[in-house]
Amino acid sequence: MKKILLMVVLVISVFALAANYRIGLSLSTLNNPFFVTLRDGAQDMANKLGVELIVADAQDNPAKQLSDIEDFIQQRLDLIIINPTDSDAIVTAVEEANDAFIPVITVDRASNGGLVVCHIASDNVAGGRMAGELIASLLNGEGNVVELEGIVGTSAARDRGAGFEEAIANYPGIKLVAKQTANFNRAEGLTVMENILEAHPDIDAVFAQNDEMALGAIEAIKSAGLLDKIIVVGFDAIDDAVAAVEKGEMTATIAQQPYKMGELAVQKAFEYLSTQTIYIPVDLKLVMQE
Repeated sequence: MKKILLMVVLVISVFALAANYRIGLSLSTLNNPFFVTLRDGAQDMANKLGVELIVADAQDNPAKQLSDIEDFIQQRLDLIIINPTDSDAIVTAVEEANDAFIPVITVDRASNGGLVVCHIASDNVAGGRMAGELIASLLNGEGNVVELEGIVGTSAARDRGAGFEEAIANYPGIKLVAKQTANFNRAEGLTVMENILEAHPDIDAVFAQNDEMALGAIEAIKSAGLLDKIIVVGFDAIDDAVAAVEKGEMTATIAQQPYKMGELAVQKAFEYLSTQTIYIPVDLKLVMQE
């Protein structure tokens, strides 16, 4: 009976301690459904673990993100999760958190400096490579291709572009005729694509480094009457993009799991605060005589 009571007290103590944890989540933008889903996953996990999650929307503004994180530091939060607007610009914020002895976790996009205890992201290079191989296959290794780039300076834009360009480099018949930034934004994707179509009317495929830009590009392609002639591949698999694929307007999108990213970021934050370590399980393999 005493052992049972002791276990109950320990469980209550753990949850009481968890309830005192205050974690900041600084998101690059909540104007993109991908990051809304990431926030939802983080919030649900915070609710499950009994920790307080404080969310800030940087509105794609590095200066605002720095200010938001400085506010987190002033509040003496236990840990800060950052989805950087810009991988270079965020370094100052990470270093300020380091100086205040507040641990930092990055999610989806990395920081190019400062001390980060954990980074949670998809393999963006592999995703870009996947898009490149798909386009090369659909074009039978020949054609003119456009790449719509995300926010310059983000690790996601850099890595997706690297994977894509690495893949198409294996096909001498494929030419990258234009590469322009549209800042992961749907409206900019539309405008940039309109301009590219004027300069290059003989485009065969478009790779957009996220779905927002892809959806904007599709509107421009529709207006030009070329929807049935141009392959469009996006990245993220947000709801609007999946619907566009189902309608036959978008050829494909590379699926990520933003909800899972948000969940995992908070889970690892809690784990680190509770144990000062982060547990990364590796699958086991059974070896036996055949």
